[in-house]
Amino acid sequence: MIPKRIFWMTVGYGAGFGSSWYATKKVKDAARRYTPEGLSDRVGGTVDTVKAAAVEGRAAMRRREVELRAGLD
Repeated sequence: MIPKRIFWMTVGYGAGFGSSWYATKKVKDAARRYTPEGLSDRVGGTVDTVKAAAVEGRAAMRRREVELRAGLD
């Protein structure tokens, strides 16, 4: 009877230790992703693309506004 208890107690401790280690690792990885360095690595190229799209959109908006104003005159 005692060996069974020792076995299952060891299994329980092992599972608890393993799951807490895994959760700690995941939390640290997530925290590292949201540091300024981690964010710049992840979105560096995306920022340039968004900036270019915004500049292009503004230019198209201005051209269209000029066309509409010309139509009103």
